Amino acid sequence: MAVAAERASYRFVVLVFNCLLTFGSYFCFDIPSVLQEQFQGNLTCPNGTHHNSTGHNSTLDCVEGLGMTPAQYNLLYAIYAWTNAVVVILAGFLIDKLGNRFGVFVFSLLTVLGSSMFALGSHFKGSPYLLPLMLTGRLLFGSGNGSLTIVQNRITAFWFKGKELALAFGLTLSFSRLGSVLNFFFTQQFEAKFGMQWTLWGGTLLCVLGFVSALIVSILDKVGMKQLGLDGVIQQESKKVRIQDIRRLALRYWLLVLTIMFFYNGVFPFVADASKFIQDKYSGYSQQAAAYIAGAVYDSSLVLSAAVGILIDYVGLRGIFAVGCAALTLPVFALLAFTFVPPLVSTIWLGITYSFAAASMWPSIPLVVPQATLGTAMGLATSVQMIGVGLSNLIVGHILGTKSSELKIPLWRWQQMMIFMLANTIACIVASISLNIVDKKQGGTLNRTRKGAAAAQEDRAPADTAPLLDDEMANEGSGS
Repeated sequence: MAVAAERASYRFVVLVFNCLLTFGSYFCFDIPSVLQEQFQGNLTCPNGTHHNSTGHNSTLDCVEGLGMTPAQYNLLYAIYAWTNAVVVILAGFLIDKLGNRFGVFVFSLLTVLGSSMFALGSHFKGSPYLLPLMLTGRLLFGSGNGSLTIVQNRITAFWFKGKELALAFGLTLSFSRLGSVLNFFFTQQFEAKFGMQWTLWGGTLLCVLGFVSALIVSILDKVGMKQLGLDGVIQQESKKVRIQDIRRLALRYWLLVLTIMFFYNGVFPFVADASKFIQDKYSGYSQQAAAYIAGAVYDSSLVLSAAVGILIDYVGLRGIFAVGCAALTLPVFALLAFTFVPPLVSTIWLGITYSFAAASMWPSIPLVVPQATLGTAMGLATSVQMIGVGLSNLIVGHILGTKSSELKIPLWRWQQMMIFMLANTIACIVASISLNIVDKKQGGTLNRTRKGAAAAQEDRAPADTAPLLDDEMANEGSGS
């Protein structure tokens, strides 16, 4: 008789709480994007000129806020990315050595502490303590959230490898992006009614929800491992993990990492500044309407991720999908740079390609590395991604200028930013094509169809019951 942990219902219960790990942190991550006008607004406004951010004449009125320059604002995103780049390498290795339960507890706690300090910083408006406190908060938040995503992916890969892997990754992304979507829909209204400080503390409360989910996931993971008889095996395999194992990661892994980095270089920095861009370039958009349109990137992802995951689970061809979604992203930034086509077209379009990218690229990592070093591999991938995103945020901040509380950024600066996004997308296409060429020479793992994948799974059937034992052997044959 099958134990509870072997049933599909058990792993999907694990998935539900695993999805909730990052719901609150993704909500918090893009709060500055929705409230960009308030973050860069004037410390004080003359009587009668204060603007509540809901009218259509937002570029002409004074907006009261924290007084950050565009460069300081983009630094909030850059420090998050740079922190991720450094911390996630060590975090991935520690997760491989000490286990998922250690990871979810420590890193979800860091998101709570980081979001709390970020909210606390807003109480020091006009003082020299504001920026250091908020940057420190983003640093702690980035240390937790990026690492939490690694352990979240590792849990998903363990419970769903050889089963509904892309669907599980798609649902995880959907729940995370639900936090982002709700942020774009409700944060501006909440801020208008209750103020920035209460808005930031509300985001912290959602991070506490993630911490509670982390405790539940830990219990479910521990119980499930014991029922499957794998707890001792995993601990033995974890002891074998060494930092030197990085040298064994195959060329196609590194090409996959570059593909991910260049794609996300176009998505995250764009979304961070999209609300302001829409208001500056297109007439008639309030801050709230601009936030809704910018959030359509995540709206599309939220709606499509699960369906795209099912599609990719069914047909395979992950490498081909990676090339396709990168190529189809080119017109998005071309439209934004050189035309006045309504911005909603571009943000929905980007959301669609982002959904396919996330469902094809990240679930490919467990297919090209040993399970025992998956945390390290995920950490390295996240690190390289965040190095790229951090550099992109700094470059975008430089392109857009450094003048404090600039009411309207010139359109030629926005056009230069979009050309920079285009350059990253072209680099992504080159990396993904190279990935497909190398993968074909090494057995074509990424582009196996469902039938081919099923045949390969039969050849190494122990993967379903003891995923930590087989991958190292399989990787020596096909991935080294």
